[in-house]
Amino acid sequence: MIANRLAQSITAFVLTAAIARNLGAEAIGQYLLAYTYYFIFVGIASQGLKILFTRELAREPQKTSIYLMSGTWLQLIFSLLTYGALVIVVFLLPYSSKTSTTCYIMGLTIIPFALSNVTEAIFQAKEKMHLIAIATVPVYVLRLIIMIWAMQLKYGIESLGAILFFSETLILIIEWILIAQFVKIEWQIDKHFIWTTIKSARTFFAIEAIAVVSSRIEILILSLLGNEFLVGLFGAIVQLLQPYLIIANSITVAMFPRLSKVIDQGREKQQKIAESFIEILLFMGLPLFLGLLFFGKDLLIFIYGSSFAQGSLALSISAISLIILPFTRTLCSLLVANHFEMVNLREVVITTTLGSLAGVVLVSRYQLVGAGIMALLMTTLAFSQYVYFTYTLLFPLKLWRVIRRPLIISTLMLIVFLILKKINLDFLFTLIIAIPFYILFIIFLSIHALGGINVVREKIVKIRMNF
Repeated sequence: MIANRLAQSITAFVLTAAIARNLGAEAIGQYLLAYTYYFIFVGIASQGLKILFTRELAREPQKTSIYLMSGTWLQLIFSLLTYGALVIVVFLLPYSSKTSTTCYIMGLTIIPFALSNVTEAIFQAKEKMHLIAIATVPVYVLRLIIMIWAMQLKYGIESLGAILFFSETLILIIEWILIAQFVKIEWQIDKHFIWTTIKSARTFFAIEAIAVVSSRIEILILSLLGNEFLVGLFGAIVQLLQPYLIIANSITVAMFPRLSKVIDQGREKQQKIAESFIEILLFMGLPLFLGLLFFGKDLLIFIYGSSFAQGSLALSISAISLIILPFTRTLCSLLVANHFEMVNLREVVITTTLGSLAGVVLVSRYQLVGAGIMALLMTTLAFSQYVYFTYTLLFPLKLWRVIRRPLIISTLMLIVFLILKKINLDFLFTLIIAIPFYILFIIFLSIHALGGINVVREKIVKIRMNF
């Protein structure tokens, strides 16, 4: 899952930088706005079913054939209805004809992406996530190459939307070829299954519908109260955080089937798994926050160009969310695994409502910086609710055990960043120096956590002897 999400993140990151450098901030704003509408409506159409299918198939794998065919048919109906809704919404809003056309073209991607979510739910439930990477990673790379080539040939944003649609269709075809190798395809529709699934998925649909709107609400408000240029600047900021967010989502997705399986083994087992994953995410999140705080402006200029330097303050504010995202991502999955999805629904409703109301005021007054404050506010609202309900419904977290080692790594990296800032090297050299130090600190702390170099050596010898 990490390989898949990293490939998605890296290609999206490179594409965003390529659009910014070749077509400018306004063009990247149009692309990201179109992608936002696609992301929102595909999330509404598919994510609720994907989570439900993953959880249920992890417990009842013998029903895989039914979920594959009947679930795909149900997903097709939802995706067609959702695309129609996207067209109506974009048509009614005051966007330019070019922006609207890009939204319509890119919106078609809802159909193949939503259908592939059914196959991916089966892969995840059976813990065969490597098949997702096999189907997606080569296509992501090929798509990036074709998109950059199209921009070199002076094709516009609309063409990039069409390429996205055809690439997701190709991924869907590949995943069906892979799934046919171990799932017996029964070409019949189970109507009872469809109606039962719709009833069971209602809460998940509501959660995901509000959650995807919540995740992109800053861009929507910026597009309506600002312009495509501001959307481009904020999109560039969000894109810098995407590598971490995608790794975090991948880890929690990989964790979800395991959490679902240990529900009957007691709260202590769940607590251990949840705390371990929070700690892993903090190992990455805390040092990244410090790095963006020190060198965020340099990173924006290095990747996108000098015109994006004005987004540095908004980037620093948004980066604070990296400290609390490990908790929200993990505890969200934990609550769903324990059938407390109504808690998640309550959270996204409260967070989206309060965050949107505050966002209208913040963005109208502070524009780009207001969007950054809004993003941090919504993350904080979600964090406070997830922690509260985890403590009251499940168990308290052993906070010091979770944050102790990430704090050690972050303190060591803080010293490195202070020295590099004082030396004032070129940004590329700063990056080249900082990354090896981070890796070295992680290795050192891991060896210490395992009991020292002698214990690690003994374990390596045992592993070799077993082979």
